[in-house]
Amino acid sequence: MNALIVDDSRAMRLLLRQMLVALGFEVAEARHGREALSHLQMRPDTQIALVDWNMPEMNGLELVEAVRADETLSGVRLMMVTTETEMAHVQRALEAGADEYVMKPFSKEIIADKLALLGLSGGDAHAA
Repeated sequence: MNALIVDDSRAMRLLLRQMLVALGFEVAEARHGREALSHLQMRPDTQIALVDWNMPEMNGLELVEAVRADETLSGVRLMMVTTETEMAHVQRALEAGADEYVMKPFSKEIIADKLALLGLSGGDAHAA
């Protein structure tokens, strides 16, 4: 399964990459929403994008809205992974079309559980 990590933090991309690879995903990365949207339009077979909220050029909420406005990307699941912990942010993201919402800090188990809720288990469910 293909996953996309969208975060302007190199360290966070590396951490999420390690978790997703261990869960059996093939992983691509983007540093901001515009880069992510371009990637998704070239790779609409991406099953999941893990999206930070606070990024330059196009933030996570704007990316969620852009993906949901593009019918060719209707199959992409979107998981916000962010430091934004206010319930108003959670509600805005879910209303905009995010499928799940994870607050930083998080564990591999939390990411794996959220992916399972979305019906996504990667290529190796036994690696969890």
